[in-house]
Amino acid sequence: MLKRDTEVGMGFYGERILPRIIDLACGVKQARPLRRRVCEGLSGEVVEIGFGSGHNVPFYPPEVTGVAAVEPSDLGWKLAADRVGASRIPVRRAGLDGRSLPFGDGTFDAALSTWTLCTVPDPGAVLRELRRVLKPGGTLHFVEHGLAPEGDPRVRDWQRRLEPLNKRLLGGCHLTRPTVDMVEAAGFTITALDVFYEEGAPKPMGAASLGTALSP
Repeated sequence: MLKRDTEVGMGFYGERILPRIIDLACGVKQARPLRRRVCEGLSGEVVEIGFGSGHNVPFYPPEVTGVAAVEPSDLGWKLAADRVGASRIPVRRAGLDGRSLPFGDGTFDAALSTWTLCTVPDPGAVLRELRRVLKPGGTLHFVEHGLAPEGDPRVRDWQRRLEPLNKRLLGGCHLTRPTVDMVEAAGFTITALDVFYEEGAPKPMGAASLGTALSP
């Protein structure tokens, strides 16, 4: 996850407990096929926001030449040590805040975001930064949970009810952000998209979008 809302991300819980909870939650077996799918087609130099404890590392394709990991949590980065150490692809920690990436314009061939845009304080700013650091024609690969489809108003109602508690327990994680709309509003063009409910998750927490988007 990236830089968290200040009311839930600071202090002992946010610094010492929450990264361990996220490590466990993001390491569930059901997530592995989604990680494999979202990493398919990555190549060249990649920036990954919300790197967390490195659960995507085993799924980087061999065409990837390097990964710049953007992760604010020191503990999260420490928890990633074994995965990073076992990777044949160089992975370096290279930023703390997705709203202000320490890279020049047009640096990367691709960007990766997995269950991150739900949590960052300003997802629009993060997506605009990703556009800036991507080369023209670069791709954003994403899998995110967010607002349920329009055809499921009862699920949306439950998401609105549960969101305040979810944000407090999970570092500012929102349930009602419209992922696809946010990506398009930042200037990306969606080129592939799958909208579904994650296996084994309650629908309010499991409404998800997996896709790729092109940077102009």
